[in-house]
Amino acid sequence: MQTDAEHRMRPNIWRLYAIRMLFYMQFFSAVLVPFFTDWGGISLAQVLFLNAWFFLCNFLFEVPTGTVADYLGRKVSIALGNLVGLVAALVYVSKPSFLVFMVAEAIFAIAYTLHSGADEALAYDSLKASGHPERAAHVLGRMEAFKLGGIITGTLVGGFIASAYGLSAPMRAFVFPATLAFLVALTLREPPEWAKELRTRTSYTRILVQGGRYFLGHKVVRLLAIELALTNALAWGLIWLFQPLLERSGVPLRFFGVVHALSCLGQILLLGNVVRLERLFGSTRRLLLGATFIAGASFLLLASTHWMPLVAVGIIVGFTFALPRIPLFSAYINHHIPSEQRATVLSFVSMVRTFAIVMINPIIGVLAEWSLSWTMAILGLGLIAFAAGSRIEERHLVNAPEA
Repeated sequence: MQTDAEHRMRPNIWRLYAIRMLFYMQFFSAVLVPFFTDWGGISLAQVLFLNAWFFLCNFLFEVPTGTVADYLGRKVSIALGNLVGLVAALVYVSKPSFLVFMVAEAIFAIAYTLHSGADEALAYDSLKASGHPERAAHVLGRMEAFKLGGIITGTLVGGFIASAYGLSAPMRAFVFPATLAFLVALTLREPPEWAKELRTRTSYTRILVQGGRYFLGHKVVRLLAIELALTNALAWGLIWLFQPLLERSGVPLRFFGVVHALSCLGQILLLGNVVRLERLFGSTRRLLLGATFIAGASFLLLASTHWMPLVAVGIIVGFTFALPRIPLFSAYINHHIPSEQRATVLSFVSMVRTFAIVMINPIIGVLAEWSLSWTMAILGLGLIAFAAGSRIEERHLVNAPEA
């Protein structure tokens, strides 16, 4: 029989799924590189610099906005994130200018960081309030799957929007799902115990300091955050290089979104079969390291061929095994964090991951201008090296009791 808390909190999970899907229904993602280079008139190296700037802004805003979620409420933070994302899209298309793009990237970074940690924290505490915190890995995995569902929809539709109405049209179209996500966010509910605590909340500064001390003092959280950050920074290069790789192999623009959608489907299949894959690999640790190794091998394949079918396969396999590790890491990190500091500590975790991307992305951009093939080879060898030298142990990944 359902308790009152379980009955009240269960709709939160489905609403968070819907918000994830709508916010990531970013039609512009299918043609983002051509949007910047052809419509915006900037170089590929500048595109990678913009992405590094975006992540630098993420780094700077991550913890302050995460603390906003712990201070004002996760619902408020998520709703604001959707509104700010809508504004960013309109700034992007206001003028084809590198400086305008930098402003838009900063605004979009605020949108992302208002979401970051807040939705996962609300999901975890909703599960906790309903008596099912052990379902965290499953629910956070499904949140990632709905995010990928939004990306699939956005990329499939975005390529055709761009072909029919121009490269800036997909960015304008993002206004519609962002508005819907905002409206759904207004219907979210804070867990009863957490809402009561929110009314007697200590100061913003104290929450920020306590969260920072917790992150720095917790060895397992720190180790998992650093391991994720280093491997993710290398894998992230594929997000910006897969379109130039497709273009080099002769794939028409309208099919860029199809390849991206298939890559997202691969990630959904992996996230939906984590338990089976753990049995196949022998443990959670072996699954995470095996996924990193397979991603590295796919990067080496992309470095060695221009043949269209193999390029498509390499991109799909690379996305499938490189990116879904993020929600899995997040699920296990959550078990080590107390509720009252969850969004803030998760923001510190995200900040470490962001900092790694900020440092590595400009290097990837310079290397890609020199040679796409050598860039993919370097990234692939780096992923394989990190998998071989990993310090993660199985005991770090079990459902440890909450701190």
